Amino acid sequence: MNDSLLKVLKLPAVFFLLAVMAASLPAQTGSGGASFGGGASSRGDNLTVKIAVMGPGDELYFWWGHIALVIDDALTGQSRFYDYGVFTFGSENFYVNFAFGRLMYSSTASPAASDYAFYQYFNRDITLYTLDIPPAKREEIRVYAETSVLPENRLYRYHHFRKNCTGPILEVLDMATDGQFKEYYSGEPGRFTLRQHVRRHTWFSPLMDWILNFWMGQDIDTPITIWQEMFVPSEIATRICEFTYTDSRGVSRPLVSNVEELWRSHGRHPVLDVPRRQWPRTLAFSLFLSAVLGLLFYVQQKRPALGQVALGIVHSLFGIVFGVAGSLLFFLSLFTDHDYTYHNANLLFCNPLFLAAIPLGIIYAKSKNYYKRLPAEFMLRLLWLLCALGIFASMLIKLLPQFWQQNLVDQMLMLPIALVISLEPVGLKRMLRRIFWRWG
Repeated sequence: MNDSLLKVLKLPAVFFLLAVMAASLPAQTGSGGASFGGGASSRGDNLTVKIAVMGPGDELYFWWGHIALVIDDALTGQSRFYDYGVFTFGSENFYVNFAFGRLMYSSTASPAASDYAFYQYFNRDITLYTLDIPPAKREEIRVYAETSVLPENRLYRYHHFRKNCTGPILEVLDMATDGQFKEYYSGEPGRFTLRQHVRRHTWFSPLMDWILNFWMGQDIDTPITIWQEMFVPSEIATRICEFTYTDSRGVSRPLVSNVEELWRSHGRHPVLDVPRRQWPRTLAFSLFLSAVLGLLFYVQQKRPALGQVALGIVHSLFGIVFGVAGSLLFFLSLFTDHDYTYHNANLLFCNPLFLAAIPLGIIYAKSKNYYKRLPAEFMLRLLWLLCALGIFASMLIKLLPQFWQQNLVDQMLMLPIALVISLEPVGLKRMLRRIFWRWG
């Protein structure tokens, strides 16, 4: 997951702040592929290479933080911010490409002060990690960075886990250590799975936490290495601070020589060190909804018109929520390049069939008497019975390791509801008597 910088959304207040800061800064070149500097300034002795790690932001696509490369030139006074996660909603066919998982992101370079001001204005952590690397490596990284933002090189095909804003930074770190960084961490087992890292950042929003993880399939539940974990910017920050490498003279040295905290955000939800178990809370919520359903079934017995209308509305609402979620999952897993949604067992119990609950709920609510309501009630009970059976099937296949998926939250949300609606005894008994009365 990346934290793409929407430069096009910078507010006027940001520019005012930049103007104040720029008064005390030397002139800097514009963004893009312009040269960092010529002559003596290109020598690594004058350069300082830093990794900038920014904390989560307000928008969903900012929840996982961001990372960038910063190169300071002491000779010219220039400081460049190389950003490898830039996109804009105004790009051609953005929403279509997003839907099909074919996003093109861009790499840019801009004055570092403007980017620092941007993140500070939006109340996001900014921490700089200075790399302790030889001058020759600093120059090599500068050349890499300038080449990466040239018009012919700046675009790349984005992937949430394998090729986001962290990819070029990992290349830089591997370059700085002559391959030692990747060699070490690509063989070390990671702490969590990809899904667990996602949930460390989404825990505070139950709705988004549920829907994002509902759409993600079993492929992100397999063990990964520390190298793969570093799709999260903060994981890179942790690892570079602990890493030591052997330089060309055979001397062991820490990769990071200095950590500078430019800005600390306030009032934000923390990123959890360990993912929280969400299924008990989800189960409690589902049991509450089930109790409400039970109450509505009771009301329907005592005051049929009122209970029938209320239950019909609830059926349609469930159809909207689970029907839309299941339809989008069906689309994502079968017709797009969002490969992290593939092989998703949630389709066994939540799929486009739930869209049928929308009209059935309306018919249920508007029926003038029980006999008019009976066909809709039968179909709704059958739909939820199939859902319950699908949940049990998705649990059983977990006995086979090749079908393991961490979807207990999804199962616990829908199972109590499915059992109550499909097997509510009084209405079920009456319905079965009516359907099979000739066999009695």
